[in-house]
Amino acid sequence: MTTGAPPPIRPARPRRSGPLRFLPLGIAAWLVLEIWLLTVVAGATSGLVVFLLLVGGLLLGSAVIKRAGRRAFRKLSEAVQQQQRGETPARETGGGSALTMLGGLLIILPGLISDALGLILLVPPVQKALSRYAERTFERKVREAAPGGLGDAYQQARMHRPDGKVVQGEVIRDDEPPRRDPRRDDPQLPH
Repeated sequence: MTTGAPPPIRPARPRRSGPLRFLPLGIAAWLVLEIWLLTVVAGATSGLVVFLLLVGGLLLGSAVIKRAGRRAFRKLSEAVQQQQRGETPARETGGGSALTMLGGLLIILPGLISDALGLILLVPPVQKALSRYAERTFERKVREAAPGGLGDAYQQARMHRPDGKVVQGEVIRDDEPPRRDPRRDDPQLPH
């Protein structure tokens, strides 16, 4: 039975960009490669060696993440103490703690490729290069952002006085009459 009403229109899903379209396929290929490498190592040595590699990766990755977390917490508490004393905390360059934690997480994941990538991320020159690249990319994206968007808000948040302190304030315009909130007992409102 037809009611004459048109079928509901489904909103079109936004199309994924090129790299995001192939992300699930890349993850599946990576998993297959990891499993294949583990079976090759197990065939060349024994299953016990593979088991010990996986347990060693778990323990090493956990220790790396724990150490990086403690270092990040210590830096945060030192910055807070400096701020409370009225000092301007020194700006740290590089995302060493975040990259170290990512390296530890990759080491924890079972597989030899993820372990190799995690160990590469623990090398300080690699961390510095990656953090500089990420910072440049972020700044470029902020500059390209549309006015009134996230980039504009980021630039506003970065405005400081010369001594490094943020000036909090409110803009009050003299050319506009002050707005009043209407009340129920206001005689100008229609009843």
